[in-house]
Amino acid sequence: MVFYPRLKEYFDTPPPTEGKAAGNAPAGGKGPGKAIVSVMVIEPTSLDDVVKTTGTVLANEEVEIRSEVSGKITNLYFKEGQVVQRGALLLRINDDDLQAQLKKFEYNKKLAEDNEARQRRLLEIEAISQREYEISLTSVRTIEADIENIKAQIAKTSVRAPFSGKLGLRYVSEGSYISPTTRISTLTNTNPAKVEFSVPAKYADAIRNGSRIEFQVESSERKHEGRVYAVDPKIDPQTRTLQMRATSPNPSGTLLPGAFARIELVIGNKGTAITIPNEALIPEQQGHKVYLVKNGKAASRMVELGTRGERSVEIVSGISAGDTLIVTGILQVKPEGPVEVREVINQETQKLALQP
Repeated sequence: MVFYPRLKEYFDTPPPTEGKAAGNAPAGGKGPGKAIVSVMVIEPTSLDDVVKTTGTVLANEEVEIRSEVSGKITNLYFKEGQVVQRGALLLRINDDDLQAQLKKFEYNKKLAEDNEARQRRLLEIEAISQREYEISLTSVRTIEADIENIKAQIAKTSVRAPFSGKLGLRYVSEGSYISPTTRISTLTNTNPAKVEFSVPAKYADAIRNGSRIEFQVESSERKHEGRVYAVDPKIDPQTRTLQMRATSPNPSGTLLPGAFARIELVIGNKGTAITIPNEALIPEQQGHKVYLVKNGKAASRMVELGTRGERSVEIVSGISAGDTLIVTGILQVKPEGPVEVREVINQETQKLALQP
C-alpha cells in the first residue's frame, strides 16, 4: 500500500496518442506528426566541369637587391617592409675615387677641345695635314668616351628599385662593405599574384590561355579567381603532367608568395542542368529517390542521375524546375506525411569535379 499512490498515478496516465511519439512530438504548438524540413526550389543552373589540383602562390615580380660594384655603403634610404616605386634610390656606395677620375677627364676634355679648335683653323688655311687634325679630333672623342664610362660606373654606385613593390628584410647597415655577392634586401611585387600548378596530361587539349580558375589558400576561406596566362609547351615525362601559371588580382596583398593553394580549374561548361545537393538523394535497391513537397505533404520521386560532383549531383530525369525539394530533415519524412518548412535554401551554381 505504500506504493499505491505511484501505482495509481501510473495506471491513471493515459497512453500517448499516435503521432506524438519521441522524435515526432510537436514543438511550440506545431501540427501533430509534422516533419520539420529545409527545402530548396529547383532551378536550372550553369554546370561547369572542373579539375581539382594544388599549386603555389608566386609573386608577380621578385628580385634580390644586390650592388653591381663593390664598396662601402655611405647612405641607406629605405626601411624594412617599405613600399617603393620604380627608380626609388635605395642606397649609395662611396664613389669618391670615381668622381676624382671624372674631374680629371673633364679637364683633359677641355684641353683637347681647345687643341682641336686650333687644329681645325690651321687645317682651313692648309697649315697642317688632314691626318694631324683627325688625331686631335680623335683625342676629344676618346676623352668623351672615357667620361661616359666613368659616369656609368658612378651610376652603379646608386642602387635603385628596378620595379614598384615592397621591400623585405635588410641584411646590411650603413658603413658595410658590400660586393656583388652581398644580399642587401628583397623586392617583391604581388599585384597581381601568380599561381603555379599542374594538371594531368589528359586535360591538355581542354586548357588554354584564358581558362578560368578558382582557388583558396590555407590562411583564408575566401575564394579567389584567376586566369591562365601561360602553359608549358611540353608535358613533364616524369609526372605526366602539364605545368601552367595563372594570375589573380591582389590589390590588398592578402595572397602571399609561397602559400599553398587548392585550385579548381574550369575546363568546360555543360550548359544548364538540374543539380541537387548530395544529402537530398536517397539510395534504394531500384535506384535513387528524392522527396518533394506537394500540398504540404512529402511526395517521393525516383530520379535518374547524371554527373556526380563533390557536393552535388546532376539529375537527368524525375524532377523538374520549380519543384520544391526536401534537403534536410529527410529521416523524419514519411511518404504522403505532413511536413513543415523551416528554411528555404538558396541554390548556387554547381561545379562538378572531374577525376584527376
